[in-house]
Amino acid sequence: MADTQTSKLTAPSTSPRQKLQRDLSNFFYRHPRLVLALLLAPPLLWLVVVYLGSLGTLLLQSFFRLDDFTGQVVREFTLRNYASLFERANLDIILRTAGMAAAVTLACVLLAFPLAYYMARYAPPRTKALLYLLVLLPLWSSYIVRVYSWKLILAKEGVVTWFFERLGLLWLLEALLALPGIGGPSLSVSTIGVFVAFVYVWLPYMILPIEAALERIPPSMLEASGDLGARPRQTFRGVVLPLALPGIVAGSIFTFSLTLGDFIIPGVLGNSSFYIGQAVLQHQGTAGNIPLAAAFTVVPIIIMAVYLLVARRLGAFDAL
Repeated sequence: MADTQTSKLTAPSTSPRQKLQRDLSNFFYRHPRLVLALLLAPPLLWLVVVYLGSLGTLLLQSFFRLDDFTGQVVREFTLRNYASLFERANLDIILRTAGMAAAVTLACVLLAFPLAYYMARYAPPRTKALLYLLVLLPLWSSYIVRVYSWKLILAKEGVVTWFFERLGLLWLLEALLALPGIGGPSLSVSTIGVFVAFVYVWLPYMILPIEAALERIPPSMLEASGDLGARPRQTFRGVVLPLALPGIVAGSIFTFSLTLGDFIIPGVLGNSSFYIGQAVLQHQGTAGNIPLAAAFTVVPIIIMAVYLLVARRLGAFDAL
């Protein structure tokens, strides 16, 4: 009897806080869907309100118009801004930007694939770590500093011109700059310079996804292809390339979309030919024509949506 009373006196008592925690734990354990909803609510709320909300506002603004007399935005539904995109000057801007984005993406694929394949298949661990460091190292510096560095490198008195001069190929550089549409007074003020800077800046975003996709290819598949009599070229075309396609598409989404919207590189290294990013900046910041700037901003969204639909139709996402 005395022992029972002593054990009751010495038994730990449950505090109200501990009881509440236990009840909440039991409640959430019995309702796992509620737990999932509570975990997903903050990011989904951010996505819907901030991201999709801003896109919806942007789309809405593109259907307004700017009063030519007062300079004020008239909130009346109109398709005038989208019709003006098909004018010669604006259409040239869209085609020029899309062409540059496609050229940059293709160049990044051609440059990134051999390096990514070597990193994934042949590089020893230390060499692979060093290559990872070299690929990521430019991303640790300022984007603006890298762009202006290329302006100095490509200038008439820069390293590239000096290199061509030492090799006795200055005539080749001058002939390249004399080409209509892509040339200019120097590489630092030309379409070629814009292209070189774009490829340099976005190349890491292509190397890493391709390398990750190649890492996932089992070596046994390559060995099986060889055992079945396939030549290296056939193995690459029939095994490696299809399985690496999701990585190529993932990298191209970065390079293509980032080129479509960039306005700094064309502004620093380009000439008087505008790109979409510069047009948006001009219409919004200088001219104050926010509806037309919003319509220009919708163009990259449409281009990327079409690109993703085509990539999905080709089966690029099947191996993800």
